[in-house]
Amino acid sequence: MRVDVQTTNQSYQVLIEPGIITRAGEEIKKAAPASSYLIIVDENVATTYLSIFLASFEQEIPYYVVPSGEASKSFSQYESLLDYCLQIKLDRSSVILAFGGGVVGDLAGFVAGTYMRGIRFVQIPTTLLAHDSSVGGKVAINLADGKNMVGVFHQPELVLYDPNVLKTLPEKEWRSGFAEIVKMGFIADRAFFEWLHLEVTDLKAIKQETLIQFIAKAVQLKAAIVQQDEREDNVRALLNFGHTLGHAIEAELGYGAITHGEAIAIGMRFAIRLGNRILSHSIDGSSFEKWFETLGYSLNVPPELSATSLLTRMKVDKKASYQNFVMVLLDQVGQAKVYNVAVDDAMLVLKQELGES
Repeated sequence: MRVDVQTTNQSYQVLIEPGIITRAGEEIKKAAPASSYLIIVDENVATTYLSIFLASFEQEIPYYVVPSGEASKSFSQYESLLDYCLQIKLDRSSVILAFGGGVVGDLAGFVAGTYMRGIRFVQIPTTLLAHDSSVGGKVAINLADGKNMVGVFHQPELVLYDPNVLKTLPEKEWRSGFAEIVKMGFIADRAFFEWLHLEVTDLKAIKQETLIQFIAKAVQLKAAIVQQDEREDNVRALLNFGHTLGHAIEAELGYGAITHGEAIAIGMRFAIRLGNRILSHSIDGSSFEKWFETLGYSLNVPPELSATSLLTRMKVDKKASYQNFVMVLLDQVGQAKVYNVAVDDAMLVLKQELGES
């Protein structure tokens, strides 16, 4: 299945096909011919799939293995990769290949977007979550106090997505990715949300046809938003639904203590409850909560965290002020909007979530 992504200055394809990594070299050379290539891959993916990926090129390709996990999105890892790019003499006509989950995609994309003021790159995502981060061109690394705070907008030349590689993912990684799939239904397509609710009752028993369908639909919905707003000046901000609290939880617990999608699921419940408090309408989130709990999610804010510390993290935003900050809330399922949220309202709902007085 193919999804076309069109941005202001670039168009590219997302190819979703079982077994496509066995001929990845052919597709990459066709879409992104280069003077040389560099594969950036995480250690887990390297162990299982790198030899298959390399064989598809029928030539020797250098590769750089980074540790798995969010901690790799650091300045030290970024600097090491830049040094390696120079060492192997990548030039302005070279292409970087991001082979791994969202961490590798973000890190490799940031390297590509800044090395020699920007060279091309290709995304080959290997997790369900990375269906989201591999499309749209937002690439970044983390600061100690904030996720994705240093980055650029840099679109890939091509995205190759092989559903077969998802078979080896642990269940928590399925939960992580599926939360972002559901997010797209929440903000952009009620019918898609309802279809997912009916179709997916066990993350361990998803049929491949269903998997391909919902990955493609989520990518299509995101591509439509990116096409309208490549640099997050307006409508693209809706993709942050659930992320304001979710990112705060990740940072407070320490990156890697909870998966991104599991944190976002908690953030989506919080956003629904907060919206019901401050908006004139009410959205019934109970069916969503029951569904996600059946799928193995915990939607409770981790009890070791405090409302005060989380709110401090949530206000790390260029649009925040002393008395309010920006959040994405639902007007209804399938329709979202950016609101200015009073700090006092957010604190009250957070305290209720944590059982604080």
